[in-house]
Amino acid sequence: MNGTPVAAARSPLHNTHERLGGRFVTYSDWLLPLCYEGTLTEHRAVRESCGVFDVSHLGRFWISGTGATETLQSHFCNDVALIEPGRAQYTLMLNSGGGVIDDIIVWRCAAEEYWVLPNAANYSRVFAAILADAPQLTVVKRRETTALIAVQGPNAPAVLEDVLGWRPRRFRVDEIEFGGAQLVAAGTGYTGEAGGEVIVPNDGAESLFDALLEAGADPCGLGARDTLRLEMGYPLWGQDLDEETTPLEAGLDWVVSWSHEFIGRPALETQREAGLRQRLIGFVVEDRSIPRHGYPLRCGDSAGTVSSGNYSPTLGIGIGMGYVAPDPGDETEVGVEIRERLVGARRVSPPFIER
Repeated sequence: MNGTPVAAARSPLHNTHERLGGRFVTYSDWLLPLCYEGTLTEHRAVRESCGVFDVSHLGRFWISGTGATETLQSHFCNDVALIEPGRAQYTLMLNSGGGVIDDIIVWRCAAEEYWVLPNAANYSRVFAAILADAPQLTVVKRRETTALIAVQGPNAPAVLEDVLGWRPRRFRVDEIEFGGAQLVAAGTGYTGEAGGEVIVPNDGAESLFDALLEAGADPCGLGARDTLRLEMGYPLWGQDLDEETTPLEAGLDWVVSWSHEFIGRPALETQREAGLRQRLIGFVVEDRSIPRHGYPLRCGDSAGTVSSGNYSPTLGIGIGMGYVAPDPGDETEVGVEIRERLVGARRVSPPFIER
């Protein structure tokens, strides 16, 4: 998040963000609002009331046709065949070594019809891999023609029902209507709060965003989205997940379905038998110091670096996650090197807060 390259992509909601006084940063080659009133204020709005995020930078494409389910099964380690139409699933795309190419949300709309939502940085790569493996299927990019809006917080279901006549259900997918246009929405999110995410055609994005604000949602930026997800222990690709880490090392065993074949499965089976070379741990610091990405990290005799760390607005202390090697087992004593000083910390199992 630094600088503003001339070629940075702009959301269909860019003019709205400017009107609302958004402070912009570049992220994954997109120009996006970091905050409006401030990260702490927006964080609390989501935890206590309702916030609305523009997450149009996230990838999204449509895949349909006979064999769509089989194609996604072969590329993703979770098994989409296990969810019924009208449900969503969190999954991972792995490389042959078991490393995480991307973490992804899949919305299953019908037996052989899906929305696939990769991260912004990996959108083109995930799309290309699926398209190359399934030339007989309909695989269409949709980020270019739609916006993606997330509405999160304890009041989010009521706000969504007021504006859209739709009340989100956790990991359920629905088709709805707004302004004469067909939308698709799901009870998914990245904050740990109730709410949902809505895919809307570009020409209807501003009116929907404004309607959500009028109904009581506060505009929120990337800063709050990051502190909210960290409090829940949700991984961020590129920091907590990458092609050198496996889901077993990241504590994402529950995302791996051993009931089907997928790219990377043999490597995961080998690692499961041999043991982990490193492990992602969570921790809270014992004073008001704030751990940051890249800081040296220790857990007993194991060492590594902080992958994600920040101040928790809810807890009022520093929290973080990081990889240490070798696997520290049940060791609970943690130390983080912050400004050349070793700060004591306590190992915890995320989420850091209960929702």
